[in-house]
Amino acid sequence: MITLDSPIETVLGGSAKRDKIVKGLGLRTVGDLLGHFPRRYLKTGELTRIEELEEGQLLTLVGEIVQSNVHTYQDRRTGRMAFRLDATLKTDGPSLRMSFFAKSKHVADWNAQRLRTGRRGVFLGKAGTFRGEWQLTNPEMALFGSGEEDAAQMSLDAMRDYYPIYPLTKGVDSWDLQRAVTFALTVLDEVPDIVPDSVRAEHGVLDARTAYEWIHAPDDLSQVARAQRRFRFQEALVTQLVLGRRRRELMALGAQARTGDDGNLLATFDKRLPFELTDGQRAVGAEIEQELALPHPMNRLLQGEVGSGKTIVALRAMLRTVDSGGQAALLAPTEVLAQQHHRSITAILGDLASAGMLGGAAEATGVELLTGSMTKTQRTVPMSRIATGEAGIVIGTHALLEDRVVFADLGLVVVDEQHRFGVEQRAALTDKAGSPPHVLVMTATPIPRTVAMTVFGDLEMSTLTELPAGRAPIQTNVVPLAEQPQWMSRVWSRVREEVEKGHQAYVVCPRIVRDEQEQGEHDQLDLDEDGNLLVDRVGEGLSAVVDVAADLAEGPLAGLNVQMLHGKMPADDKDRTMRAFAAGEIDVLVATTVIEVGVDVANATAMVLLDAERFGVSQLHQLRGRVGRGGHPGLCLLVSRAEPGTPARERLEAVAATTDGFELSRVDLEQRREGDVLGASQSGFRSSLQNLRVLRDEATIVAARAAAQGLLDADYELASAPGLAAEVVRMEQSVQSDFMEKS
Repeated sequence: MITLDSPIETVLGGSAKRDKIVKGLGLRTVGDLLGHFPRRYLKTGELTRIEELEEGQLLTLVGEIVQSNVHTYQDRRTGRMAFRLDATLKTDGPSLRMSFFAKSKHVADWNAQRLRTGRRGVFLGKAGTFRGEWQLTNPEMALFGSGEEDAAQMSLDAMRDYYPIYPLTKGVDSWDLQRAVTFALTVLDEVPDIVPDSVRAEHGVLDARTAYEWIHAPDDLSQVARAQRRFRFQEALVTQLVLGRRRRELMALGAQARTGDDGNLLATFDKRLPFELTDGQRAVGAEIEQELALPHPMNRLLQGEVGSGKTIVALRAMLRTVDSGGQAALLAPTEVLAQQHHRSITAILGDLASAGMLGGAAEATGVELLTGSMTKTQRTVPMSRIATGEAGIVIGTHALLEDRVVFADLGLVVVDEQHRFGVEQRAALTDKAGSPPHVLVMTATPIPRTVAMTVFGDLEMSTLTELPAGRAPIQTNVVPLAEQPQWMSRVWSRVREEVEKGHQAYVVCPRIVRDEQEQGEHDQLDLDEDGNLLVDRVGEGLSAVVDVAADLAEGPLAGLNVQMLHGKMPADDKDRTMRAFAAGEIDVLVATTVIEVGVDVANATAMVLLDAERFGVSQLHQLRGRVGRGGHPGLCLLVSRAEPGTPARERLEAVAATTDGFELSRVDLEQRREGDVLGASQSGFRSSLQNLRVLRDEATIVAARAAAQGLLDADYELASAPGLAAEVVRMEQSVQSDFMEKS
C-alpha cells in the first residue's frame, strides 16, 4: 500500500536519477514529491514565445524541427571520418541551431530520424552564439509523437495540453519528475484530506486528490489556479489555527491586573503634558488601559507611521503599570535608541522621574538605563534599584535579557522596533516576571493587514494613523548620479543653505570605513546581489562615514561643525555626540543607520542618503522620518548611481513618490520575498510559508482565518479532524524547535 508517507523510492524504483532527486531536492516521501509543485507550464500545442535571448540564458521551450542535415567531416584529432547533425529549431521568436556529433553514420542517421523535419518536443539547454547564429548548447529533449525512442516518451504521450516545468537540481530534468509524479498518482491508494468537508464546501476548496492531479497535469490554467488556491488555503488554515490556539492559550494565562488605582503618577503626568494627545493616541491608550486591568496578559502590537506618537502611548502604559505597584521594561534594539528613550522619557517626566532624589515629586518613580557597554561598576546601582523595585521604569538593550538582571515585579514589557527582535528575545524578558506580564510591542515599519494576520496573529493590533500637530511635510527627491553627476555639488549647497537658516542635517552612509569591511552590530552590511561581501578600494565603492565626514569638513561644508556617529564608537562617545547634536552644537551629523529609529531632533530638517540604493524601502522611510519633526519642512535627498529602469532605481522612485508607510510596505513586500521582509525570527513561520504570499493571497488568508476561528470555537482540540490536528501540532513543534535553536 502506497501512501503520502511512503518513501519516495517506492515510486522512483531503480531510476538512475533517484539519488539526485532525493539528495538534491530534499524529497524523502511520496508526499514530498507530490508537494514539489511546477513553477510554470509550457503549452504543448504551440511553440514557446521567446522575446529576447541572452548569452548563457537557460531555456526550456516547445519547439519544432524545421531543418535537419547530416554533415561528414574529418576529425582532426583522429584523422577519421566523423558525422555532425545540424538541426534548426523553430520557436515563436528566434530560431535556434542545434548540433549533435557522432563517430558513426549509423548514430548520425538515428539522430536525423529522431530530429526529422516537423518533429516537436520540449527542449532544454543554454542559449549561445556561434558565427552570428543563436544556438542551443548541449540540449536535453523529450520529443512528442509515437515510438519508444526517447526515455521521456511515455510521459509526454500521456501529457495533456500543459507541460509542467519543475524547480530542478543538477542532473534532474522536468520530465524525470513529471514521470515520477504521474506514476505516483497512478499507484497512490488514497489521498487523505486534512481540510474538513464542511470547510471545503463553505469556501469552495478542491479535495486533495483532484488538486494534486490538476496542479501536476492540468487541462487548462483554470485548473492550475483552483489547485493552487487549495494548497494555499490549506497552508493558511494551518498557520491561522496555530496562531489562534496560541492567542487563546495566552488569554487563558493568569496575570496580575494593573488597574492603576494605587498611584497618581499617570494622572499627574497627563495634567502636565505640554501638548494635546491625538484622537488616535487617546483611543489606543484607553484600549491598552482596559487590557492592563484584565486578569490575563495583554499581548498587543502597536504600529504607526514614523512620528505618530507611539512612544507617548507606551509611556502612559508604563506609568499606569507603576501606579499599579509594578515595573515596566522598555527593550530597544540599539544603544543609541535606548539612550534616546532614556533622555526623552526623563526629560518629559521631569521631577516625576526622580524618586528618592532631592527635588523629586511625591508621585515620582525611578527611571534606569541598562546597556551592554556599561561597566560592571556602572551597572551596580541600576541593577540594585531594578531588583528592589525602586526603578519603576527600566530602559535598555539586549543587556536586559541577561540572567543576572532581576526585577522586583515586572508587570509590563514594551518592545520597541518589534521587527528587530524574535520571539525568543521577547520570551527571555517576559520570563523575568513572577506571573505572565503584559506585553506591548511597537513598530514604525507599517505592516500590511495580511502580514499582521499571518506573522503577528497571536497579537491584537492597534494602529496610529494620525500624525501629531507640528509634523511638517517632507520633500523627497532622487539625485541620479548615473545621468547627472554634476548635481552632487547642489546637494551640498542645499545642506549648507539649511544650516544657514539655523537648522541641522544628517548625512547617512552605508558603511563606516572604505578600505575594510566593518561589521558593527548596528550598521549596514554591504552585500552584492549574490550575498557576497563587498570590499571597497580607496577612491571607489560605497560611501563611508569616516571618509565622507573628513571630505565634507575639508571641502563643500568647510566652516560647518561636521561630526560623525556610528556603531563602532564607544558608548560614551555616541551618547556625547547625540547630546551635542540634539543641543544644536553640531551642524551636520554623518552617520550610519544607527540613527534609523527613535532619534528625535526637532531642528534637523535635511537628510542626504548616499548610495541610497543600498537601503531597503522600509529603512529609507524610517531614516527619512528623522527630519521634519519640529514644524519645519523636511528635505530628503536620495543620492544614487542606480541606472534608470533597474529595480533599485524603481525602489527609490517609489519612496520619493509617497510618504505613506503602508503603501511603501506593500512595495517592499512585492519586491522582496516575505522571509526577507519579515525576518527569520519573527514567529518561526518563515520556513512554513511555502506556497502562500501574504499580499497576493489576501482573500485566501482572510477566509482561512475565519475558518480557523470557527473550527476552534467548535472543537479546540480538533478531535473531529485528526489529520488537520496533526499538521497543526507539526507546525507548532517546528516553531518551538526554531525557538529552541535560537535560545
